[in-house]
Order: sequence, then structure tokens, then C-alpha cells
Amino acid sequence: MFKKSLAVLGLFVVLVWTPSAQDAKAVIANASKAMGVDTLKTVQYSATGLDFTLGQAPNPSSPWPKFINKSYTRSINFETPASKVDRVRMQGENPPRGGGQQPVVGEQPQTQTIIVGADTPWVQQLEIWMMPHGFLRAAAARNATVEARTLGGKKYNVVTFTGDNKAKVNGYINEQNMVERVETLIDNPFLGDMPFEAIYSDYKDVGGAQFPMHIVQKQGGYPIFDLNVSDVKANAAVNIQAPQGRGGAPAAAAANAPGPAAPSEKLGDGVYLITGGYAVIAVDFKDYIALIECGQSEPRALAVIAETKRLIPNKPIKYLINTHSHIDHSSGLRAFVAEGSTIITHQVNKAYLEKILSAPHTLNPDKAQLAGKKPVIEAMGEKKVLTDGTHTIELYHLQNFPHHDGMIIAYLPKEKVLLEADGYNPQAATARPPNPPSPFTTSLLDNIQRLKLDVQRVVPVHYPADNRVVTMAEINRWVGRTGSAN
Repeated sequence: MFKKSLAVLGLFVVLVWTPSAQDAKAVIANASKAMGVDTLKTVQYSATGLDFTLGQAPNPSSPWPKFINKSYTRSINFETPASKVDRVRMQGENPPRGGGQQPVVGEQPQTQTIIVGADTPWVQQLEIWMMPHGFLRAAAARNATVEARTLGGKKYNVVTFTGDNKAKVNGYINEQNMVERVETLIDNPFLGDMPFEAIYSDYKDVGGAQFPMHIVQKQGGYPIFDLNVSDVKANAAVNIQAPQGRGGAPAAAAANAPGPAAPSEKLGDGVYLITGGYAVIAVDFKDYIALIECGQSEPRALAVIAETKRLIPNKPIKYLINTHSHIDHSSGLRAFVAEGSTIITHQVNKAYLEKILSAPHTLNPDKAQLAGKKPVIEAMGEKKVLTDGTHTIELYHLQNFPHHDGMIIAYLPKEKVLLEADGYNPQAATARPPNPPSPFTTSLLDNIQRLKLDVQRVVPVHYPADNRVVTMAEINRWVGRTGSAN
């Protein structure tokens, strides 16, 4: 009797929770009417608040670093569809902590324009379709379903449709027929199938439509926007023009597609600098190859691997040295996971990289996902040395380095070459040094002095656009110090 009751209960639950396309039409229609979707063709809203730079936290347990939006204006045409954002950003972390091209000096104007066309990437389109009115329009045009859910004691109708990237897009509609939340997954070369969510609250009537006055967007589990809306113009006359006559960006290439060829330069016997993107150094040890840095993307990493094997044939890439876990310095790591390389990183990053590099990557599978490979991470503390008696790489942890708590520099004592990331990012040779100097560059110099390194050439991972050789004299000049070395 008990088993029979369970079977009946199970059938009842399935019947209650089975998504229904027919019911979805009614839910969408009711929410659209309550929110004024049909009457809201365009909208322009102004706000202040914060934006945050994805993947640039000062350590793996911190949120993305914040920047102040002194002003923020966004225009959306839901029918074209198109969107334009104009904002003025200011430094938000004082003192600067983390990446995102900090510190921002003064006011930084930015503009982003999206005009949806046949080739506009889905992730750009989502900037429109994840807005409450945009979501309901997109759901009505697709084969949406609905199911009832209770979260945190609140009842929702959750409307779901499948996006162009084959991920589900869920919209949470409350009992007042307001869209409170929209969530989906998007591809990220480092974070994999990354959560992307938007939260809407404090709805207000504007010209017969309901519009949220508080907007929060999150990616990778942390906010990327937190805006307080101060003014909304319903059906404003918006004129969104593509920059230089162009619409949306071209569609993204497959994650495992090769990038442009990577040029190289010999730094010494068996030591090569690979350029054409983020700088990488390859060292030919007796029985293996060690690479310092991985490249800023999967295609770049594949190009680096190809050039390394051309320069140093018939040896495995045993070690990949990761300077730090910021997204632009780790998005090529999965190519080396597929290669079977051991990733050396500071102990601050070990658990984080193990988790992220093991995450599903199904929306745009890369080589690690396709091969089913798992990462092998080796942690270091303050110093680690790789040597075969001929070649030596000394790895040092930078102390009191505000860009990232787990930053590593690599020093080649025989060649007197130092590779560093984000301590000094070269500008044009004619550029004037900042005043005050960047705390990242000052800290880098302090650490070189502390470690008593004899550096004749510096290889910034963010390599100079003119391909010039960077010396200690240049870095000292950049922070207003005299001398050519330490």
C-alpha cells in the first residue's frame, strides 16, 4: 500500500510540475499586460551605481572589483532591437585592489552599442532579452514553457525558453505579474558554462508601463552591475546608430579553433619569447618544456602550443606557469589541461583553479571538455625553482601586491630576464608617467629590490604594442625613480 501511494504521489508531482507551452502563453500575456510590454516600444533610463569587472578580483574569494558609475544612460529599442549605453566611470576601489585596468584616473567615459542582426552573438542579444520587457517579448516569440515554483516562501511562474546558444533562459514572474529575475548560462572561456542573472525590484509606473528602479546583474556568481534608476522615459525617441556603420560583432568562433600564428624571438640558448598576444616564455629543459603564461584565450593558447612545438620538437609541455588567476591570464589554461601539462600557480589560486578548470564547458566545448581531461595543479609558496643544471627558472611570489594576492613573477638568472604580469603594462614610448604612479608598478619595483634580482630585460605579459625591449630604466622612470636597475 505504501509503495502504491508513493507511485500515485509521484505521478501527481509530475503532472503538477510538467512544463506547459499552452499555459505559458497565458502567463506571458498576463505579465505583458501588467507591465505594459505592448505599449513600451522604446525606453531610456538614467541611473547611478556600480559596475564590476568580471574575473579581476584581488583573490579567488573576493567579488569582482567595483567602479563607480557617476552617470549611466541606456536607450533600448525593443522593436529594432537595439541598445546603447553611455556612462562615466570612476575609481571605486580605494586603494586600488584587483584588475580591470585600475587605477582609473579621473572620469572615464564609455559607450556600448548593440544592434541585433543575423550575426549578433547571443551574449550581446541577452543585454536586451534579459531586461524584463525584453524577456517577455522573446518568450512570446519562442516556444516557451512554464512551471510553478516556490522560492524563499514566494510563489513564481517560471517561464522558460531556449536561447540561441542552446541554454535555457528562465524568467521568474511573481504574483503581481512582475518579472523579478531572469537567469541563463553563457559560455566563458575560463569559467565554462557561466551563470548570468539579472534581478529587478522597486517597480514604478512610467507612462503606463512598469519599470524596475533597481537593477542588479550577476555573472559568475558576483555582481557586474548594481544600478539605482533615477529617471525613466517611456517611448522616448531613441536613435541608435552602429559605430562606424557596423552592427553587432561577428559571431564567436569555436573555443577550440586555432588563433593566428604566434611569432617568436630567441632570448638565449633554448629560451624563446612568443609574442603576437599576451607574452609567453618557453624554456627547453632536458626532458621537457616549461611555459610561463598561457595566453589570454583558448585560440591564443593553441597558437602558443603550436609555436612551442615548432621551436622545441619532440618534448612534452610538462609545466605551465600561471602568474595569477585573473580571467585574461587564465582563459588559455584549459588548452594546457587538454595537453596534460601540470599547472604551477601560487597556493592562493590552487583550489580555485581546480574548481574552475573542472567546471562543465558544454555550451562551446573546448579541447579539455572534448577530451574529458581534468586539471593537475601544483601549488607553490614564496619561491620555487625549476632547473636541469643548464636552464633555471626562479619563481617568486610578489608580496603586498594589490593587483592580485597570488601573483608570481618568473626570473631567468642566466639570461637575466624577468617576466611579470600587470605590475608594469607599457604604454606608448612617448607617454608621460602617471602622477601619482601606479601602486602596482611601485610594488613590483619594491619586490625586485627585496629579492635582489639582477634584471637586464623585463618581459611584460601585456607586451608593448611597438615590440620594444623594456628595461628596468624604463620602469623606474615610470614611477619617478632614478637608476637603471634595482
